[in-house]
Amino acid sequence: MARIMVIAGGSWQCPIVKTAKEMGHYVLCSNLYEDSPAFQFADEGKVANVLDKEKNLEIAREFKPDAVLTEQTDIAVPTVAYIAEQLGLKGIGVDVAKRFTNKYLMREYASKAGIPMPRYRLCHTIDEAAEFLEGKSESIIKPIDSQSSRGIHIVHNREEIEKYFEDCVYYSNAEKAILIEEFIEGTEFTVDGIKTSSEYVVTAISEKEHYSYNPNVAKRLFFTKNNDRFDYDRLREENARMIRSMGLPFGLTHTEYKYKDGKFYLIETAARGGGTKISSDIAKLVSGIDCNRLYLNMLTGGSEEIIRGDRHGCAVLGFFDFKPGKITDISGIREAEAMAGMHEISLEIGVGDVLGEARDDRSRCGYYILFADSAEELKDRERRLKKTVRVVTE
Repeated sequence: MARIMVIAGGSWQCPIVKTAKEMGHYVLCSNLYEDSPAFQFADEGKVANVLDKEKNLEIAREFKPDAVLTEQTDIAVPTVAYIAEQLGLKGIGVDVAKRFTNKYLMREYASKAGIPMPRYRLCHTIDEAAEFLEGKSESIIKPIDSQSSRGIHIVHNREEIEKYFEDCVYYSNAEKAILIEEFIEGTEFTVDGIKTSSEYVVTAISEKEHYSYNPNVAKRLFFTKNNDRFDYDRLREENARMIRSMGLPFGLTHTEYKYKDGKFYLIETAARGGGTKISSDIAKLVSGIDCNRLYLNMLTGGSEEIIRGDRHGCAVLGFFDFKPGKITDISGIREAEAMAGMHEISLEIGVGDVLGEARDDRSRCGYYILFADSAEELKDRERRLKKTVRVVTE
């Protein structure tokens, strides 16, 4: 049995806490809120902001963990790397953590390795961002190091930069600056993978769709091994080259690309698994690899052998999009839970709540994970699900 410290304790950290417990480990979880969802599955829960390196280090010194980790969240990655270095535990290193969480450093490093990416600039002022935008029809501004699509805005002129600049800066943690990038029109993809000391394996690739009213927030991710319209084998090869060039020694990865004019452009990459249970659940559904178990083994000196179990031909992670307004009725959840191919369904709303449009990833009202052995079967299951789950608003 090992003593495991998990930093961050939201819903997406629950799977790895539960896996660690199933493996017989003793788990402490730290997070900002006393009622953090992952606390109920851990042996101990400690209240601490994941960004507070010194507070978490204080907790770690008292707890004396054999391993420290986070999963499906970017903002805790630097804290985990810092604690691992301070305590002499296995980690990816502070410099590598910065490389994967600071979007400007990420671009600087990957561009030197010849990875295709949009043009970009680090900006501390509105004038700098406006200067970059000159001569371009649109660009996108992002916080330096945030997550869940918060603070991200598409801009077309100086007035829009002025409107959104402070919101974008607000979500930057490393420094009060933003990144402005050329906006690339094209199909977007996610690529999840896991790196051991000897190999890197892609575990899941999705083609993304976005809300019509907010192109920065994903509405549907369709996971398949191959895609008739895009060369997934080339995407796997280019992603592996990019991960190796970033110097990640081991661990989970989640990367986003856009495809345009025959090229896969790097949007961003992360040294953690994809959120909304992509790395913990969906990757296992479509690859047969239990990524969380393997990751915990790597941290605790266990086997790094990549074992594939049962898998399915495809899966979908979908986010609901109900009509805005005050909710008067919700129905069909129990029926949906019993549907063939249903892995999980979650609605974070109730009667009396007021629904709005999704502003970022965190403001989406619920999700579902379905699997099937063929794309047609999956589409049929998804159609039946959407007819079954009903949310009435006024």
